[in-house]
Amino acid sequence: MAYTVGYFIGSLSQKSINRTLSKALIRLAPDSLAFEEIPIRDLPLYNRDLDANYPPEARALKEAIERVDAVLFVTPEYNRDMPGSLKNAIDWASRPWGTNSFNHKPSAVIGASPGKIGTALAQQSLRAVLSFCNSPQMSAPEAYIQFLPGVFSDDGEVGDAGTEEFLRHYMEEFALFVERVLTVLPRA
Repeated sequence: MAYTVGYFIGSLSQKSINRTLSKALIRLAPDSLAFEEIPIRDLPLYNRDLDANYPPEARALKEAIERVDAVLFVTPEYNRDMPGSLKNAIDWASRPWGTNSFNHKPSAVIGASPGKIGTALAQQSLRAVLSFCNSPQMSAPEAYIQFLPGVFSDDGEVGDAGTEEFLRHYMEEFALFVERVLTVLPRA
């Protein structure tokens, strides 16, 4: 069975190392997963005053999440946390009350940074928010990727055999996780 995964790039930069990581993940994923980027660039800042009349960008976000079977967050770490743009997108998608797009949606979190701890703290923060949104999360393997020169090419080729093997395993585990969750919580 094939599953569609919506993926979020936490950075708004077109040259984001996490955008490059996402290309590698898609290339290494099993054939049972198809991917669709869920853009967050054009979302206004969340304001509950707009709950009764959601802006078109926020409606499009919610519709994109509802179309996919699972979500994958590929995020940088800014000041020891997830980027504000990503948190803003989650706020739009999880509201108004009773219309949380992440409810029962399988998810996984990964990220890359030049630092040695990768995006560990951003991921922990993101996991706490996803837990509140009732999104079942793949808890293992965890993946905190140090983005070093030469390990990734711009098109997502992985130049280090150990990193490539780890990322392939991560995506295989994600495919299994999505299948297990959707067996228990079938698609609507």
